[in-house]
Amino acid sequence: MKVVVADDSVLLREGLQLLLAEFGHEIVAAVSDGPGFVGAMLEHRPELGVVDVRMPPTHTDEGLRAAVAVRAEWPAARLLVLSQYVEGSYAEELLGSGTGGVGYLLKDRVADLEEFNTSVEIVAHGGTVLDPLVVRQLMGRRTDPIASLTPREREVLSLMAEGRSNGAIAERLVVSLAAVEKHTQRIFAKLGLLPDDADAHRRVAAVLRFLRAD
Repeated sequence: MKVVVADDSVLLREGLQLLLAEFGHEIVAAVSDGPGFVGAMLEHRPELGVVDVRMPPTHTDEGLRAAVAVRAEWPAARLLVLSQYVEGSYAEELLGSGTGGVGYLLKDRVADLEEFNTSVEIVAHGGTVLDPLVVRQLMGRRTDPIASLTPREREVLSLMAEGRSNGAIAERLVVSLAAVEKHTQRIFAKLGLLPDDADAHRRVAAVLRFLRAD
């Protein structure tokens, strides 16, 4: 199986390569930042991409954002995210994208190498593997529908609150109109606004919930 690895730590990156190679996988690229991961994934189209969440320059959620970017360009990409912490931002967007083939594991809880390889195989074959702590924290965020929105969805909703049309939002965020429409539909779904309602009504209802939350 061909794999792309991304981690800014040389030791961890090399360690992952050795571990995956021991299980018979071929490392087609090993990179140290988000843009490099996106480029390598789209160039090599491997069976799996393994990416650390925190990478340069801010060491916050660059890897997770890179994984989302890969899925935006290649929805069938199989992605395994590794992290020392549960990063809520962009995690739900990644987990809700594509048709499976996603994993989110905490590094400190990966103690069994055989079990880790099993997770690798599951994700590569289209399954989903989530650390129980990740599940608990993401489910906890769902108690407040607004809190369940990704940073980008909150940004779109904020611009909706300013009275901007989808076209104006697309121009402001420098994205396609289709991307904005996709975000608005996800916002409506997360806030429980039914498709049977008119879009104008759903926009107003969504904005009111956003303003009340703030």
